[in-house]
Amino acid sequence: RIAVTALSDGTVPVPLTEIMHGAPKAASEAALDRAGQASPVPLAVNAYLIGMPDGRLVLVDTGTGDLLGPQLGHLPETLAAAGHSVTEIDDVVLTHIHADHSGGLVRDGEAVFPNARVHVARRDAEYWLSAEARAAAPEGARASFDEALAATAPYRAEGRFQTFADGAEPVPGLGSILRAGHTPGHSSIVVADGGARLVIWGDITHGEVVQFADPDVTIDFDVDQPQARTTRRAALAEAAEQGYLVAGA
Repeated sequence: RIAVTALSDGTVPVPLTEIMHGAPKAASEAALDRAGQASPVPLAVNAYLIGMPDGRLVLVDTGTGDLLGPQLGHLPETLAAAGHSVTEIDDVVLTHIHADHSGGLVRDGEAVFPNARVHVARRDAEYWLSAEARAAAPEGARASFDEALAATAPYRAEGRFQTFADGAEPVPGLGSILRAGHTPGHSSIVVADGGARLVIWGDITHGEVVQFADPDVTIDFDVDQPQARTTRRAALAEAAEQGYLVAGA
């Protein structure tokens, strides 16, 4: 059987109603209020440890590392609390290369996972590791390209960085679904075991209290907001129709 363990990298307060778009701010505030929440909302940053039947350990996303402050960056400790060390990870699969998913790959410029291969959708690698894409991006977004280069650098240098095609298996036994919009190669990771199915969503939603009720609401973090909106509607509809489990990042 496949075993999946949710791991916390920490939580961070995010002013959702200030950075969401597509609905009146008052409507988003009311949705949060009905759920007993208020902006800034403490958002969890999650990763998932997958124990494969053949003994391989696959980590989906890596948290933030030291990029986003001391409230985050705690994945190595929670991995240890789950009974494993960073040296045991065979493969790391990224839903995408944003800092709160790839930042935990490195610490002080060194690879945190010394024995792991890193896998990411080809579209995401081609975008975030491209000097041309960085130059074309708004100035305020260019730090994300620099962070992507730094996070993946030791793995690329050692030949432990691999890409996968749209909808392909990132590693044997796991599937993927291209869910572009949040980033060009943003991909959900599919865990299927017997009749059970879990889709690790990545960043289909950020403020689910708001976005489940109104999927057209986007957020500043979405690189292509119209595409992210379309993708979210498709992901929600598929999950509802097929009735599988989902896990958010």
